[in-house]
Amino acid sequence: MSTISPRARWLAAAAAGATAAAGALLIGTGTAEAGTISGTLYRDTNTAVARWVAANPGDSRTAVIRDRIASQPASHWLSNFNLSTIGSEVSTYVNAANAAGQIPVLTAYAIPNRDCGGASAGGAPDLTQYQTWIRAVAGGLGDRTVIIVLEPDSIALQTCLSSAEITARGQALATATRTLKAANPNAKVYLDAGHSAWNSAADQAGRLAGAGVADADGFYTNVSNFNANSAEVSYGKAIISALNGRGISGKHFVVDTSRNGGASGDWCGDDNTDRRIGTYPTTATGDGDVDAYLWVKPPGEADGCRYAAGSFQPDLAYSLASSAPNPPVTSSPTASPSSSSASPSPSSPSPSASSPNPGAGCTATFKVTGSWQGGFQAAVTVTAGGKAISGWAVGWTLGSGQSISQVWNGTLTTSGTAVTVRNVSWNGALQPGASAEFGLLASGSAVTPALTCTTA
Repeated sequence: MSTISPRARWLAAAAAGATAAAGALLIGTGTAEAGTISGTLYRDTNTAVARWVAANPGDSRTAVIRDRIASQPASHWLSNFNLSTIGSEVSTYVNAANAAGQIPVLTAYAIPNRDCGGASAGGAPDLTQYQTWIRAVAGGLGDRTVIIVLEPDSIALQTCLSSAEITARGQALATATRTLKAANPNAKVYLDAGHSAWNSAADQAGRLAGAGVADADGFYTNVSNFNANSAEVSYGKAIISALNGRGISGKHFVVDTSRNGGASGDWCGDDNTDRRIGTYPTTATGDGDVDAYLWVKPPGEADGCRYAAGSFQPDLAYSLASSAPNPPVTSSPTASPSSSSASPSPSSPSPSASSPNPGAGCTATFKVTGSWQGGFQAAVTVTAGGKAISGWAVGWTLGSGQSISQVWNGTLTTSGTAVTVRNVSWNGALQPGASAEFGLLASGSAVTPALTCTTA
C-alpha cells in the first residue's frame, strides 16, 4: 500500500511549527454536539502494523505498538490502479466492516499525476480510466455508512498542473463524488482541503467549490501531516464560513489525527523527533462541524524520505506511540476494535454471551464480530458493577479445536483449555457502570463461551 508522501505542504508546516502544540491530544474546541456520523470505526486486523505485531511477540517495542496503534482503526488506502481487482478489494473490506457492525474508512488515491510525480507518484494513466476505476470502487460500497477520503493532495497540491488541467481535475473529482454518492447514498465523501499551514481558507474554499464539494459531505484536513487539532478545527471552520459565502452550506469536515500529538519536529515523519499519535479515532468529536477524528495516514508507515513511502517501519511506530497516552476507557461498549482478516469472507456476527451474576464486581460480554473458514474474531466488554474496581480478569474454557492467536487491550494466559485475560495497566480501574473492552483473534469454530469475571 502506498500512502501519501511529503511535499511542499510540509515545508509550509515546518514554518508554522508553533501551531503543532502539545495540546493536540485534546479534542478540538467547539459546540458540544455530534457531527453527521455516529458509530464505531472499523479496525482491520490484516494491516501492516497488525502483521508486524503478530510476527514479533518478543520485540521490546511490541506491547506499545500493539496497545496504542494496532488496537485502533485506521483508513484502508485504495492506491493500486488495478481495474480487475479494485472492486473485490473494496467489497471484501466493506463487507467485513458491515459484518462487524462498524464503519469502514477508505482513502481513494489514484488520481492521474498523483503527488505531482513525488514519492507517491502513480495513479490512473488518464482521467477516463480514473472514472472507470471510481465506478469499480463505487460498486463495492454496499448500502451502509462508509467514509471515503477522496484523493489526498488532489486539490491543495496543484503546482504541477496547468490551468486547463486544474479545471479537468476539478471536474473529475466532482464526477467521482457524484458516482460514489449515487452508488451508496449513505457514503460520506470528503474532499481535500490540505491543512492549516498551507493554502488560506478562502483560497481552499474556492478550490473545493471548483471540485464539486457542493455534492460531497464536506472536506478533510491534515492528511499525512502534523498540525494540532486546535489549528485544524479553526481552519476547517474558516473554510465552512468561506463556502457559506459562496452559497455552499451544510458541509462538515474530518481531521487526520494520526500523527499530530507532538510539538515541533522535522518536516518529514521518517526523521521523527517530536511526533506522536494524536487523538484516537472517533466519531464522538463534541463539535457539530467535525464529523470524525480519523487515522488516515496509518501511524508507522513511512513518508518516502528515508524509507519507501507507505512501508511500515516499527521504529517510526514506536517513536509515535512510546510517549502517547493509552487509548481511552469507554463508559459504554461502543469502541470495540474488531474486524476480520482481509482474505476470508466474513459471515454475520454470532449472538453475544454474558457472564452470570450481574450483581458481582464485574460482568463480561463476549461477542463474535467476524468469522471465516477456520477462525473468528471477538470483542469482550467488561463492565464494573455497583462499586469501583481496580482490576479485572475474564476467564473461560476453549472449545474443541480452538486456540487464541492474538489479544489486544488485555493480557492473555492459558493453561490447557483454560483461558484468562486480565486488564493491562491503563484499563483496569473502572468506576461503577463503566466499561473496558479487549479483542481477540482465534482459530476454530466461532462459539460463544460461558464467561466468568472477577475483580482484583
